[in-house]
Amino acid sequence: MSLIFAATAPAVQAAPEFVNGLALDGTLLDRSGGTDANSGRIGYFSDLYYDAQRKQWYGLSDRGPGGGSLDYPTRVQRFRLKVDKKTGAISGFKVRETIIFTDEFGNPMNGLAPSPTNVLGNAFDPEGFVIDPRNRHLYVSDEYGPSLYEFDKKGKRVRSFVTPANLIPRSTASMPNYADDTGNTAGKRANRGFEGLAISPDGAYVYAMLQSAMLDEGGGSGLCNRIVKFNTDTGTAVAQYAYQMEGSSQGRGISALLAINDHEFLVLERNNRGIGVGAELSPPNKKLFRIDTTGAVDVSGMPLAPTVCPTGKVTKNSVPFLDLAADTLSELGNKVPEKWEGLAVGPRLKDGSYVMVAGTDNDYSVTQNAGGRQFDVYFKVTDADPFAGSIQCPLGLTTGCFTTADIADGIINEMFDLPNDGSYKLLPGVLHAYKVSAADLGNFVRPGHYRDTDDDDDQEDDDKK
Repeated sequence: MSLIFAATAPAVQAAPEFVNGLALDGTLLDRSGGTDANSGRIGYFSDLYYDAQRKQWYGLSDRGPGGGSLDYPTRVQRFRLKVDKKTGAISGFKVRETIIFTDEFGNPMNGLAPSPTNVLGNAFDPEGFVIDPRNRHLYVSDEYGPSLYEFDKKGKRVRSFVTPANLIPRSTASMPNYADDTGNTAGKRANRGFEGLAISPDGAYVYAMLQSAMLDEGGGSGLCNRIVKFNTDTGTAVAQYAYQMEGSSQGRGISALLAINDHEFLVLERNNRGIGVGAELSPPNKKLFRIDTTGAVDVSGMPLAPTVCPTGKVTKNSVPFLDLAADTLSELGNKVPEKWEGLAVGPRLKDGSYVMVAGTDNDYSVTQNAGGRQFDVYFKVTDADPFAGSIQCPLGLTTGCFTTADIADGIINEMFDLPNDGSYKLLPGVLHAYKVSAADLGNFVRPGHYRDTDDDDDQEDDDKK
């Protein structure tokens, strides 16, 4: 039975306090045994999850640095993160375990785009991650389908949830194209599938959220998005809720969903501006909103208008819970990262508050040209526009490099060695720690109904796997 809480909003306006941040080395390898960007480089945080029962952190990587062109074994990292229980400051990031996702037969779930385009196969672009508190199975949402899968603790798929028919990308002939938008007139947009994922405290429901409006509901300019509520016992959707995104926001979309309890959530909205591979620097828009599904109307069979969300949409606080663009690190030249995608509430602190951690996806700091050739992208963060002055080097090399400004109609006019003075670096993964009072978080219940005590050690127990 689902837990029930009062539907009233917190009396105190949320005011999370920025504590500190980490800029994690863009060259760091995971524990898979891989030795290069396509086999072992950490792609950092398409999602974050804190398992309070085991005191363990997880960071989800996406489909790999090939952008869907390479057979990349998809994975999630279990990592250590030290938290100062007095201040909330984070430190000591270290990967403890790399879990490779496989299908029911042990074959890797790969990052390759679906081919043929109307068959998903093992194509997998992971974006959301939670753990079922009852059996410790992993739920992972995917952008290609959009799909939702259940994996056991070792990463082996045990079940595929049933995707609602109205979300499947398709043409007027109802033939799906999962790889891109070619021919599609309805359903989710390419690379805009299930981006956010949350789980109810009792594990009875998981909530998957599309990144943005569907093709037949406004596409890139659509204002209204969908949250899908799945029953974890039956593997089927039981409701869809309408969510209104902010207007006039380049690259409008959501990138994380976090359950506060069984009806309230935090939604991370962001645009595609900031320091990133191929991104424009400004103006960045990275905001966290508190929402409530109490009283929201099931819109499963209802088309959503491109510019107006229906009466009965989820309640959304007009004032952001947090503006992630307000806090920056000197390691990034005090500029805002492009892709804030991970969000998790960590351990409780000595004073009863919580540490909340947000993380970025750095796209492995890799790009590729039209011919499929890959390049490491190095940034000089002190530049006014780091991407405009970025340097691209053949993958794994520091010779034969060129600048973004050297590219004209696909022709490289100048090639040189990467400066060895340390001024240029691969884009780091970023973690920010925020201190949030219990009153501001409000009615917070962890999965498994776990209740924090302020004297718990926040370090994971490696014997608990």
